[in-house]
Amino acid sequence: VQLQASGGGLVQAGGSLRLSCAASRSISRTNIMGWYRQAPGRQRELVADVTWAGLTIYADSVKGRFTISRDNAQNTVSLHMNSLKPEDTAVYYCNTNNPYNSRINYWGQGTQVTVSS
Repeated sequence: VQLQASGGGLVQAGGSLRLSCAASRSISRTNIMGWYRQAPGRQRELVADVTWAGLTIYADSVKGRFTISRDNAQNTVSLHMNSLKPEDTAVYYCNTNNPYNSRINYWGQGTQVTVSS
């Protein structure tokens, strides 16, 4: 599976951005789709993910500001980011993985999000 992410950019603090990620083929119902981010000098961290059924998990730092959504028919996942803060600046990566099979773990190419103060 190839994942193509888009939608990053430069925004002022308090602004909004929407990230999108499209898979090259159908995603299994057992796969989770989500977004991770990595800031300079820091480890990659989970931002949010969503199951086929729509169950979501968010990092505490983005709860109430970010919303993840998944379109199973289109094999896409999006991340709506509101009230952006400078600390949200990072490279954002789309991911899909199967919690029952560790060999199924795919990453997109990453998209830069920069929030200016």
